[in-house]
Amino acid sequence: MTMFKPGQIMCHKLFHYRGVILKVDETFKLTNEWYDLMAKSKPPKDKPWYHIIVDNKTHMTYVAERNLQPDHSSKSITHPLMTIYFTEIIDGIYQRNLNWEGDEPVPVGNFGSA
Repeated sequence: MTMFKPGQIMCHKLFHYRGVILKVDETFKLTNEWYDLMAKSKPPKDKPWYHIIVDNKTHMTYVAERNLQPDHSSKSITHPLMTIYFTEIIDGIYQRNLNWEGDEPVPVGNFGSA
C-alpha cells in the first residue's frame, strides 16, 4: 500500500526539490542499471516508487517513497505537463483532468487516439 497518491505536492527529503506525483508504482519498475546508476541511497525496490513532475523544470524524476514528504506550502507547481494532467488545487491536492484512464495518466502521444 502506498502512502501518497497522484496530485499530491511533495518535497524530496534529500535534494529538497518540490514536485507533484503523476504516477505511483507499487514497487520499483525501472531497470537494475538505472537503479545502480541513479539510486545512490539504495532505497528498497519492494516498496512504492513515484513518478514526480519537478517544479520549475521540464523533466520528471523517479523517487522511492522513503525519500518523499508532503509539501504543505500551498505554492503551485510550474511544469509543462501540469495542464495536461491536472486542473486546480483543492485541499493541497491537484485535481485530475480528463487525460486519465482510471489511476493511470494517458501517455502524451496517445491523446486523441481511438
